[in-house]
Amino acid sequence: MKVNVKVWRQENRDAEGRFETYEVVNLIPEMSFLEMLDTLNEQLLKRGDRPVEFDSDCREGICGTCGLVIDGMAHGAKRACTTCELRMRNFADGSTITVEPFRAQGFPVLRDLVVDRSAFDRIIAAGGYVSVNSGSAPDANAIPIPKDIAERAMDSAACIGCGACVAACPNASASLFVGAKITQFSLLPQGQAERDKRAVRMIETMDQEGFGNCSNHAECEAACPKNISIDNIARMRREYMKGAMAGV
Repeated sequence: MKVNVKVWRQENRDAEGRFETYEVVNLIPEMSFLEMLDTLNEQLLKRGDRPVEFDSDCREGICGTCGLVIDGMAHGAKRACTTCELRMRNFADGSTITVEPFRAQGFPVLRDLVVDRSAFDRIIAAGGYVSVNSGSAPDANAIPIPKDIAERAMDSAACIGCGACVAACPNASASLFVGAKITQFSLLPQGQAERDKRAVRMIETMDQEGFGNCSNHAECEAACPKNISIDNIARMRREYMKGAMAGV
């Protein structure tokens, strides 16, 4: 199997980028998309050319660092799938595949396909921590929580922070990511102590980082590899209004 890869090349965040096309050969359908890029880099190194830089870590659909825009779609056309889980059998032999980094003001390109997603870390840090009164309080896991509430919190906590929601949104909004992180704590008793401050600080930090506003296109939900619902955005807005009215 072979494919033509039209890949974005950019030396640094200040350089002007460009697309370059390479033929990648000796592929097998069971290869992941990242293994295909590994094969491309092996071919480039043998020719003495600079390899294509991209992010990856677990390669098991857990960490979220492998995000790429493939043929115009964050993580590719397959639903509920990270880039590392995408297999070459999803592409026709001899096809041309366009690969570029996530595009957003909050995700500046560092080199080639690598973007700086530290804005997400700063948003999380702005949310603060979960207070624990150690004294004679019961163990947190001993607090009874209704099953439906626990499941909704876990559904939100499934977000891996990959940034596909930002890349897919026409406004480059991070609302789905922030909404999921706010929701997972707002539903649980352990998250009540800083509930109002958490929502206000995280949303204000999101705005400061240059992410756009949500206009309910729902592209974020469609691109999310963990099927995070846009219901989280509605809850985020309610939590923000409560916090703002409380004057935190």
